[in-house]
Amino acid sequence: MKKPERHILVCGSFRASGTPQGTCAKKGSHGLLAYLETELSDRGMIDVSVTATGCLKACDRGPVLVVYPDNLWFGGVEGEDAIDAILDSLETDAPSGYELT
Repeated sequence: MKKPERHILVCGSFRASGTPQGTCAKKGSHGLLAYLETELSDRGMIDVSVTATGCLKACDRGPVLVVYPDNLWFGGVEGEDAIDAILDSLETDAPSGYELT
């Protein structure tokens, strides 16, 4: 298996105790996964992997995505337009827009 160039983590809002926290799942973070996978394929970004995670503990900024190895955190990722903006910036190697500070 070839190591991906980048890995996008999508917060799923669940903690080890099984208790849902925060807003990521409530605001549809799981629904973004299919769009992300399709859009990555359509753009030919085959070296990017996507994974749903447990709670990333940035609940006040959800839905949250993290891009590694860039260590970029994006909050308020609600919908396809936000995903498109993030992927556009990754394609140009100039990530910007929704980055958490």
